[in-house]
Amino acid sequence: MSLETEPVVASRYSAAAEAVEPALCCPVDYDARYLKAIPQEVIDRDYGCGDPSKFVSAGETVLDLGSGGGKICFIASQVVGPTGRVIGVDMNDNMLRLARESQITVAKNIGYDNVTFLKGRIQDLAIDRDKVEEFLKANCVTDEASLRKLESQVSMMRREAPMIPDNSIDVVVSNCVLNLVDTHEKEQLFEEIFRVLRVGGRAVISDIVSDQAIPEHLQQDADLWSGCISGAFRDTDFLNAFTRAGFYGTELVVLQNEPWQVVEGIEFRSATVIAYKPDLSDRSDEELAEEEPSIVIYRGPFAAARDEFGTEYWRAEPAEVDSRTLERIASGPYADQFICIASDGQKRGKQPRSLPVATKCC
Repeated sequence: MSLETEPVVASRYSAAAEAVEPALCCPVDYDARYLKAIPQEVIDRDYGCGDPSKFVSAGETVLDLGSGGGKICFIASQVVGPTGRVIGVDMNDNMLRLARESQITVAKNIGYDNVTFLKGRIQDLAIDRDKVEEFLKANCVTDEASLRKLESQVSMMRREAPMIPDNSIDVVVSNCVLNLVDTHEKEQLFEEIFRVLRVGGRAVISDIVSDQAIPEHLQQDADLWSGCISGAFRDTDFLNAFTRAGFYGTELVVLQNEPWQVVEGIEFRSATVIAYKPDLSDRSDEELAEEEPSIVIYRGPFAAARDEFGTEYWRAEPAEVDSRTLERIASGPYADQFICIASDGQKRGKQPRSLPVATKCC
């Protein structure tokens, strides 16, 4: 019988909200300036493995998946400032209680309150579980008719009033939580991250990755799963999951040098990945073809590069691109890699069919 991961995780983290559990911690160097405003009990009960708040900017709307006691939310609230907004989503009542109680202290210390904590499953960001509980208090489910009423209410919430609307978030962050989601729901989780981000928005995810595939018997170990081990992504699979969900510009910005833990010869490390949501507007290929093309030139240092959309760019070779591709290159993660110039209307030479080979050995 397969391990029921959700109750296992809920139980362990409910206890960890009440008493510190060092085994869940991975050493992280947070900016001490932002910790001064946060209650010590929140800092003590932080079970992260990275600091995605380092990649957040002033004025942005930030969503923290699996916000726990609120530490990353409270750091991000100071980074985005009073013009920004931070939303934390967690399913654990004890963690939410700690975060919501601490929110008052943090707001007093920094002089403003721009944080909201919501109850929900991070793989289903449309449903506000607090609102579901309110509905159930007034509408007990006792028979088929009342069950259908609940299902209709949840469907309405998903359709008309999602907890996190489409295209509403600048940055989705998470700190050592995605690995805790059941394997069969991880694909849905990445789809939800993609859904809520605005075009050009980014996911900044810190999590535990392994250097090998995790065998089935380890995945059935409740302690290892809730301890951020058994549900970890293999490093390559972690990055590929973003690409499969539609992201581009995926970058491994942090990878722990020494393993955090080694289990049966498998090395587990902390990693932080950034990935961007592209423009997938309904402009047809015909419409794009009618637009005046622009020229982009890949700077190097590699002889050539290929993006997630299958387009190859050769060093110093001018390449014609449509407006959608130009927007993606000029303002996204590729911006520093390219020179963008207006099209002069002249056809340029075709790109070479194969990479040139160095004639001297390095």
